Amino acid sequence: MAARSHSLLGWSPEAVVFDCDGTLVDSERHWQDARNRAFRDFGLLPPPGFAERAKGVHYVDCGRLMAEETNKPDLADDLTAALLDHFRTLVAEDPVTMPGAVDFVRLLSGRLPLAVASNCPEEVVEESLGRAGLRRHFLHVVVPTKTPGPAPAGEGPAGGDAGRQVVRPKPWPDVYATAAQLCGVPPASALAVEDSMAGVESARRAGLRVLGVGPAPSREDADRTDLWVTALHSEEVLGWARDQVPGPAPRGGGGG
Repeated sequence: MAARSHSLLGWSPEAVVFDCDGTLVDSERHWQDARNRAFRDFGLLPPPGFAERAKGVHYVDCGRLMAEETNKPDLADDLTAALLDHFRTLVAEDPVTMPGAVDFVRLLSGRLPLAVASNCPEEVVEESLGRAGLRRHFLHVVVPTKTPGPAPAGEGPAGGDAGRQVVRPKPWPDVYATAAQLCGVPPASALAVEDSMAGVESARRAGLRVLGVGPAPSREDADRTDLWVTALHSEEVLGWARDQVPGPAPRGGGGG
């Protein structure tokens, strides 16, 4: 892992694509609370270990999983709707950013194309970034474009109805591949910043390098990234951003 870390810290990306929940915005706990509230709405108990299995999963898939693991498949749509409603309420009440996220984004803003690749609905991502004061720093927000279901084989974004591109959710590579394309760079020249294994898998399959952030995972999971740090305020990461990214001074202003 050390050799891969040195490789990343000596490299300059041409674009950076961020996950949102748990990477920029401290909303993973909101998803957990929303899942628990949705379970309670229907008199259900969360199965053991469900929080870890649900981390980074598209909310529609999560609602389906909630129904399957409680043997209530007929409640999939209702659980999904309740999950999203509770989450949006919680984010509106407490839009907190992850440690170091604002400084890291500000440092890169104006120097490189920045994008967000998320499994959340677009309006939820826009609300989260807006309330956190981060939306203005990102050129693009990429989310899945259709409800998840059986997907065709292949690693790139799938074909869609009437020529419309279908962007599948993580761990499919589509959101990251599309974000790199919109930023005008090949995936191999872009860096993904992720906190979940589903997101890491998505970025890796798309061909991006990956900076993992959050509580230390297993060695096996950490080795799937190019570098893992516990938070974006790590001086190792901030120093890399200052030293490796050319361009004008970062944008200032309040609410970043």
